[in-house]
Amino acid sequence: MYSTRPIAASLQPRAATKLLHGAHAGLNGSNTVCLKACSASILLRPAQVSPHRPFTSTTQQRIKEVFPPPTDAPSIKVTPPAWHHPIYSYEQMNSIQVAHRETRNWADRVALLMVRLLRWGMDTATGYTHDKGSIKPKGDNNQASLSQNKGWFAMNERKWLVRFLFLESVAGVPGMVAASVRHLHSLRRLKRDNGWIETLLEEAYNERMHLLTFMKMAEPGRFMKFMILGAQGVFYNGFFLSYLISPRICHRFVGHLEEEAVLTYTRAIADIDAGKLPKWNNLEAPEIAVRYWNMPEGHRTMRDLLLYIRADEAKHREVNHTLGNLEQNADPNPFVSEYEDPHKPHPSKSIDNIKSTGWERQEVM
Repeated sequence: MYSTRPIAASLQPRAATKLLHGAHAGLNGSNTVCLKACSASILLRPAQVSPHRPFTSTTQQRIKEVFPPPTDAPSIKVTPPAWHHPIYSYEQMNSIQVAHRETRNWADRVALLMVRLLRWGMDTATGYTHDKGSIKPKGDNNQASLSQNKGWFAMNERKWLVRFLFLESVAGVPGMVAASVRHLHSLRRLKRDNGWIETLLEEAYNERMHLLTFMKMAEPGRFMKFMILGAQGVFYNGFFLSYLISPRICHRFVGHLEEEAVLTYTRAIADIDAGKLPKWNNLEAPEIAVRYWNMPEGHRTMRDLLLYIRADEAKHREVNHTLGNLEQNADPNPFVSEYEDPHKPHPSKSIDNIKSTGWERQEVM
């Protein structure tokens, strides 16, 4: 079968348009797949016919261009990211482990309870299910194992993408809310914020980059967008009011939330290793991800992408558990501070000395 592009070039515009519409209608059954998970829907377009391959009927795997570059800014060559991502080594990313910080007081218990409630709602909305024993506790070298769910309850590429999109659309909210509240608080008090705002904004930016990366691989349907809109509206306002009341509980909440994110990505990586997600075996990461994480040649697969994102979530877990241990209105941000003894392990923007459950105040102050 020949491509429709060279045929259409020899026809009148109206005839060519009708011919192309008819051809695309016949190809829709194989090139466009409408996917639904529970009450969330997502539209994937993995295969398109390239205009540079006019004499082949084989479809070409291509990631959809969701965010085309602006067409009315000829003077702009490129807009680099505001925050450059630190370089992660594969030894560092592979050392990330599932961890949980035990509750120590009523505030910690409230934060953990709210995370479990949010997790239940998110699992229900995205059709997520996994065996509770599929990930072993910290300290076990064989950390990840397989899920035994089968049939409808088995996680596949579609369900994982739905999960990731919904998760990252919510995960980008806390950092932005906390930064805006602290910014306004600094203006009212006419005092410095001691470096907290920058780290919180960078966290929100990083979570948004996760979302933009997955948007390159899947386009949410209308119902999914409606769910994200509703969840964001409720979560943003709820977190805003909560941060006004108790920033410490909010940071502990985010720390526990990031624990769940690390667990989710660890399970997805385990499923890839087990061959349960064959479509992702040779799928390359989008160009936006390659540039943002500076992914080296030969390490740009979907599994590599999930390793980078899991490491980011582990860093957010450390940051928020640490901030939850500090004096909210007095202590400086330990992740951007300079220390008297730089050789002594201390918090930083990288994952060199990452502590899964956060740094205690006496360790850094």
